[in-house]
Amino acid sequence: MTSLASPPSAQFPDIAARVAAYRAGRDALADLDAALDAIAATGQPVWISVMDRVRAHDLLAAAQGRLEAGEDLPLFGIPFGVKDNIDVAGLETTAGCPEFAYRPETSAFVVEQLVAAGAIPVGKTNLDQFATGLNGTRTPYGIPTCAINDAHVSGGSSSGSAVAVALGQVPFALGTDTAGSGRVPAGFNNIVGLKPSRGLISTSGVVPACRTLDCVSILANTVDDALIVLRAAAIKDRADPYGRAGGDALAATVPARFRFGVLDEAVLARCTPEVAGAYRAAIGTLERQGGRAVEIDYGPLEAAAALLYSGPWVAERLAAIAPFAASQPEAIHPVVREIVLAGAGYSAVDAFEGQYRLAELTLKAKAMLEQIDVFVVPTAPEHPTVEEMIADPIACNSRLGLFTNFVNLMDMAAIAVPAGWSGAGLPLGVTLIGPALSDGLLAAMADRLHRADPYARLGAGEAALSRTRAVTEAPGTEGFVRLAVVGAHLEGEPLNAQLTGRGARLVETTKTAPGYSLYALPGSVPPRPGLSRDGGAGAIEIELWDVPLAAFGSFVAEIPAPLGIGTVETRDGSLVKGFICEHHALAHAEDITAFGGWRNYLSAGQATQITHATARNAQEHRP
Repeated sequence: MTSLASPPSAQFPDIAARVAAYRAGRDALADLDAALDAIAATGQPVWISVMDRVRAHDLLAAAQGRLEAGEDLPLFGIPFGVKDNIDVAGLETTAGCPEFAYRPETSAFVVEQLVAAGAIPVGKTNLDQFATGLNGTRTPYGIPTCAINDAHVSGGSSSGSAVAVALGQVPFALGTDTAGSGRVPAGFNNIVGLKPSRGLISTSGVVPACRTLDCVSILANTVDDALIVLRAAAIKDRADPYGRAGGDALAATVPARFRFGVLDEAVLARCTPEVAGAYRAAIGTLERQGGRAVEIDYGPLEAAAALLYSGPWVAERLAAIAPFAASQPEAIHPVVREIVLAGAGYSAVDAFEGQYRLAELTLKAKAMLEQIDVFVVPTAPEHPTVEEMIADPIACNSRLGLFTNFVNLMDMAAIAVPAGWSGAGLPLGVTLIGPALSDGLLAAMADRLHRADPYARLGAGEAALSRTRAVTEAPGTEGFVRLAVVGAHLEGEPLNAQLTGRGARLVETTKTAPGYSLYALPGSVPPRPGLSRDGGAGAIEIELWDVPLAAFGSFVAEIPAPLGIGTVETRDGSLVKGFICEHHALAHAEDITAFGGWRNYLSAGQATQITHATARNAQEHRP
């Protein structure tokens, strides 16, 4: 897959930083032109059409005027892609089928909301035709393959949107998700796929797949980016009969203790070993963050998932394009045609019986949800090659929906996040699923999980997740003290058990504000650093942990001099409690600020020198 040589998105860690740069005077128009040039040069198979430059400039100028008039535009100047089954004024909507194409006079409601927030739609992205498929190969516009390894599928049906984000061509893109189309491509391209509660984002102006189930999804590099977009897009559309008000759904809060449903080993055995391994690692991380794993019966969920393509909902796919399918069946991709035209074989009786069966299964799922806060599943059980998918298109695609197809049928919300890499260098992912309007909870929990990997990077590039902004959780973590950890208490380091043993949970990896210095303290066992705000050159890498208030006193009592707890400013301006060092202890300590953090210092092999110095010191002072 061809990537951009120097996409504008690569110069910013996240959307918030990019908007801040534009407000501070950076030339948004120049960046917009650079994005349009690069997208036009890339073209198919990622993009089907590109926004006219004059139209794009006009949209940016209008946003600039509103910004100068004092409006708060959270997405000012941000270019985004739009899956080509969602209307954008000035561009054809093809739904992946040239013969079906039409040119809408107005944009879809969701696009209008994002433009109102200052964002600029720059083009329409490729998709599995009529949003039917989870693989990305069912398109006449060329196959957009995985952004990391082009021998493998990109996932669908929001394939182009996912690849565009993973390659850094746009900070976010819209997809749709009926059966997993916003989650599987996220998992296959090392990005975040947010599938909101049904109706939270309007589907007015979206070519339907299954109108009663469809959701507009958001593909982004981070959960925070996706949540910014969701908050701008989740405006009640009074013309959408399937719309719903969000209420407090977007308040990002994780309870002090939570329970999460997990698969049993028999179900997990249907995944590749590496998928299963990444899943077990994610479970361990969630447990360290305050969760308790509860094994669930996946049977009712899988039975519901089967209804989507082996039940009367296939008839709803036919209903979406019935006149076109009747008049031009030969224009439809052969695999899509086989699936959709099968909908004609279902009767009204079948439809009602399917509803009855789904209601029974949903009742069982609700009973499980009463025992847990969220489900956690692998995003997909395997990652097939393009060759494997084309050789067996229906069965291979069906396997990809094992953990996704039931979600919209049962009116649940979900978010897919990266969860490591396979030995072959392919991204692995997990998905968190909750009841309708649990979007904020899922986002906050997913962001913590994503950030638990200190080496996580964004999409197909090398930019570090740790440079990006974490989700700001709403008040709701009462009973905890947020603590900045800089050395031996970091996850995986010798004293981390003093935190985890008290029920502390890792929130994120970030950095201090500028002006801090980090020193290696001689004579400390185990080796430890000292943090000082002395005007130094560093923004030092730290971890933020939520420590139960009831256990915080005993934790502080274990901290030896010259270390203590004070106040630390993070790079986003937040003030948290954190480790600081008495000034007198720094006089003979080595300044290691240039390493950027304790882990980098350890990686450079410097800890051995501290240990040897400590041993010599002990020997010299032995009575």
